[in-house]
Amino acid sequence: MQTAVVTGASRGVGRGVAAALAQAGWRVFATGRSVLDAELPAEVRRLRADHARDEDTAGVFSTVAEEAGRLDVLVNSAWGGYERMSEDGRFTWALPFWQQPAHRWTSMMDAGVRAAWRCAAEAAPLMIARGSGLIVNISFWAAQRRIGNALYGVAKAATDKLAADMAEELRPHGVAAVSLYPGLVRTEAVLEAARGGHLDLDGSESPEFVGRVIAALAGDPELMARSGQVLVAAAVARELGVADTDGSQPEPLTLARLGA
Repeated sequence: MQTAVVTGASRGVGRGVAAALAQAGWRVFATGRSVLDAELPAEVRRLRADHARDEDTAGVFSTVAEEAGRLDVLVNSAWGGYERMSEDGRFTWALPFWQQPAHRWTSMMDAGVRAAWRCAAEAAPLMIARGSGLIVNISFWAAQRRIGNALYGVAKAATDKLAADMAEELRPHGVAAVSLYPGLVRTEAVLEAARGGHLDLDGSESPEFVGRVIAALAGDPELMARSGQVLVAAAVARELGVADTDGSQPEPLTLARLGA
């Protein structure tokens, strides 16, 4: 049975990816600080982990090796950068870099980029042993143009660079690494913003959509040709014939559509 580890699966994109892979028949290990309370299929193996703690990360992959004996896909979705966007009634997310709170750097770089590196470092030996595998870093267009704030762009650019350079080092072993950009995903936070009239959900994607795309990528005979690339989930979906949960094929998000 194909096996996946999905980090940051307590909510949002990570939760959707874990659910979609499980629904596709994968053995899924889902991690997160509050994953034990997450709305996930019963067959998903939940492992509570804070990926800012290396011992938690090591414990996850030790469990995977012991219980599954293989790893086909790692999805790095753990990300603390959207926490505490407002403080003391003030929205600090969009402030210039000299006014950004220091915790935002830590939550993006340590709980985001560093966590992705440590998880990939634990996953790689399991994949190399089999001569195949896929590491997916969930990223976003902020790597290409300023969106939100400077620290966000740095973190996403680092995430993309990590995938690109990992791909070069993994290529001789038959293991692929990519960055994957979702579109507007109907996560819990996005739905809350839409209820407040702050967002238009036209063309949005279900949280499970990205998981469906990842499953298709993992089975793509041309996967190694894609390794090291930045991929837009909806564009890959159209190429590989992947539909969302409602049967639609969302339009690929671009910088132009973002107004960036």
